[in-house]
Amino acid sequence: MQNVRTRPFLKWAGGKFRVLDKLVPHLQGKKLIEPFVGSGSVFLNIPFERYLVGDINPDLIDLFGYLRKDKKRFITSCRSLFKQDNNQQANYLEFRHEFNNGASGKRRAALFVYLNRHGFNGLCRYNKSGGFNVPFGRYAKPYFPEKELLHFIEKAKSAKFVCGDFANLMGRSRRGDVVYCDPPYVPLSPTASFTSYAAGGFSYDQQVELAYRALHLSKRGVKVVISNHDNAITRKIYEDAEIESFPVRRFISCDGNNRDSAKELLAIYQVK
Repeated sequence: MQNVRTRPFLKWAGGKFRVLDKLVPHLQGKKLIEPFVGSGSVFLNIPFERYLVGDINPDLIDLFGYLRKDKKRFITSCRSLFKQDNNQQANYLEFRHEFNNGASGKRRAALFVYLNRHGFNGLCRYNKSGGFNVPFGRYAKPYFPEKELLHFIEKAKSAKFVCGDFANLMGRSRRGDVVYCDPPYVPLSPTASFTSYAAGGFSYDQQVELAYRALHLSKRGVKVVISNHDNAITRKIYEDAEIESFPVRRFISCDGNNRDSAKELLAIYQVK
């Protein structure tokens, strides 16, 4: 096990850096598959020989690909955007407009890093038209994550990045692989809405399908671990799995009374 852990270079709401100690005992093997990689806290910090890293967000996977390919040249491109003059709302909105209206390739990927570090609370959110709509974060001096970018480049040597949905990624698993899923969480309460950082959302039916596929894979020799809120909905969805529950501090919440902590669970589908 690694003693020193490195944060991902992206800020990410719901990232798993703070719960790695809970995950490590359940994620051991030669190949890890992550269908909802997000910022990559798990992939970057839990050692496997190989990784199949996926996400439905093409901006995220394209960014990972450009960073692995262009390495320090891409880091230099990102750094050029982290000037104090660019740390103001007008410039942020201008870059966001560029991102949403024609930016492509490496320029778009570099803008993604800028928007992530200058936007509010590390959110990655799109409107129904697919436009990135996170507001300006108003930070005194956004951190440029050079050390974390370099660490990613090193880890990426053992990884394959794929843009696709969870069914696609899980379908690529083979006996002996380990699959870790960190889907958009179910609502904490029945009145809350299912939401996602990717346009299109993540429905209740998809939550159920994810659990069904996890059980199916466990019968084929693939261990699957899923993170989610711990409530009556998830307990029912994951009734065929072993459940481990623990409190996690919440950093983003519209409910001021529930910002301290919320219960999360791991649904563990052991190999049958």
